[in-house]
Amino acid sequence: MSDIRSGVTTLQGNAVDLAGAALEVGSTAPDFMLQNTSLEDVTLASSAGKVRIIATIPSLDTPICHAETHKFNEQAGSLAGVEILVVSMDLPFGQKRWCGAEGIEAVQTLSAHRCSKFGKDYGVLIHGGPLDRCLARAIFVVGADDKVKHVEYVSEIAEHPNYDAALAAAKA
Repeated sequence: MSDIRSGVTTLQGNAVDLAGAALEVGSTAPDFMLQNTSLEDVTLASSAGKVRIIATIPSLDTPICHAETHKFNEQAGSLAGVEILVVSMDLPFGQKRWCGAEGIEAVQTLSAHRCSKFGKDYGVLIHGGPLDRCLARAIFVVGADDKVKHVEYVSEIAEHPNYDAALAAAKA
């Protein structure tokens, strides 16, 4: 596999390799086709005209991912015109079960399980190790013009992202 980035992030202090190039502020966000909890296709254009916070996580069934998704769900009400997408490799059935059990209604969980293209295009696909083919923790804020306004590749997967920076970028 080409375009492997090492040293960008760690998992409990151990280096994790990521497939794909890192996105940069000012670049055009790559289009994608993900699956929602109703098994419908969702693309970047599905939320055209809105600011998007795209949070990539390894799995909703981990403590930090759980807390992060709750945090964004709580903040969603104060973000008019902003769509929050939480993307993982979890199957849509598991995402639906988890959201129902946790009362998550203000963010949209999306599954990248059908192909690894999203993970490569956003530079978050984990290559090798215990989380092989999962997504690394990152936050992308994409403007209504599809330009990337904010990027954070969280340096330690088991840590929280900088919520304040992402929310400020979404409100700007």
